[in-house]
Amino acid sequence: MSRNATMSRSQSTVSYERSSDKLWRKRNKQAKMLFNIRKRNPEAPPEILNWKLWYGVFVFGLMGAARGLDEGLIGTSSSLESFQKRFGLNDPSKSETQQADLLGNITSMVQLGSIGGAIIAFYMTDKIGRLWATRQLCCLWIVGIAIFLGSARTGSIGQLYAGRFIAGLGIGQTTVVAPTYLAEISPKFTRGLCVCMFSGSVYLGIMLGYFASWGSSIHISSSSQLQWVIPNLLHIYFASIIACLSFFAVESPRWLVKVHKQEKASVNLSKVRHLPEDHWYVQSELLDINNQLEREQEATAGTTWTGPIKELVTFPSNRYRLMLSIFSQLLGQWSGASSITIYAPEYFAMMGVTGSQEGLFATAIFGIVKFCSALICAFFLIDYIGRKRALMTGITLQFVAMLYMAIFLVVDPQAGEEGRG
Repeated sequence: MSRNATMSRSQSTVSYERSSDKLWRKRNKQAKMLFNIRKRNPEAPPEILNWKLWYGVFVFGLMGAARGLDEGLIGTSSSLESFQKRFGLNDPSKSETQQADLLGNITSMVQLGSIGGAIIAFYMTDKIGRLWATRQLCCLWIVGIAIFLGSARTGSIGQLYAGRFIAGLGIGQTTVVAPTYLAEISPKFTRGLCVCMFSGSVYLGIMLGYFASWGSSIHISSSSQLQWVIPNLLHIYFASIIACLSFFAVESPRWLVKVHKQEKASVNLSKVRHLPEDHWYVQSELLDINNQLEREQEATAGTTWTGPIKELVTFPSNRYRLMLSIFSQLLGQWSGASSITIYAPEYFAMMGVTGSQEGLFATAIFGIVKFCSALICAFFLIDYIGRKRALMTGITLQFVAMLYMAIFLVVDPQAGEEGRG
């Protein structure tokens, strides 16, 4: 055989191998997540990632939009002229302090109700299950928003407070019900990603709220109360969609085991894993659930309601989790990020953005940046650089940005007045 023929055959072999490798990578691109899961647990059946699982993740992950919608809508709604006139936010007879206090009371009423809602949710999720807890919180959410929007006709500030507080009782429950359900139905290798869907929906709600208010400021006259009522209907749309979709989701197998409904738990776990009830993976997971619940009962047997609290603070591992969860949330709120989200239109006006519509447009772009950043972190940064590095990266970026804003306002304190002029 000639040298040229040998080289030609060798090149053909290399070309074939490259094309085969390219085809293999193309076929496995969509299954990358499953590949990573099986890499960490080679015995995990491929059926565990199925439409029934993702449906449940979608429905309960969507509940994160409840909090996001409120943060995105109330600040932008209160910047609209129709809202300000109706509730006296620009009343010349009120001092600037009184106007600021009134705005603060309006925006914070949902947060106040959310505290009670989160406490209620701990009882409701265990008492009536995750699905019915979802439906009742959606009812509270809708009723509260309906009362709030009804104040557009009456002009009653008390009705506005009451409506937002009741809505907060429903919205606050989403922070307990949704993550609990997502953690219980997700395979342990995808649990972080599934729970991240709830957090990502928060920023989806913020972005939609910003754009809804911006759109209404353009297309609806400032003399009409519909200018702020129509954007806030997003609350009712989302609550209704979540409540309806919940009827096609399956109840948490872990909760069913907890209330001694073993057969139903086996059926539901079989559905959400897309495997037969007698499959070893389903039976192994049921065994793990039962063992965990038995250990919990043994640890709290013969104790009062203070038993779980004592266990929480006496064990070093539990103290670490408690410290991490409390301080990450507490310091996250104290950082001021939520305040900028809620009062974004006022912030951009202070920074010199001219006009109400221009300020709302800048706010909408801000919402896109927040949403895209959340997606990038959830799908890329957390897995590639780890949780701690991702957290430190976010904190560093926030610190630099807020330091820049503070320096800017010190150097040019008249920027807002110049912008308005």
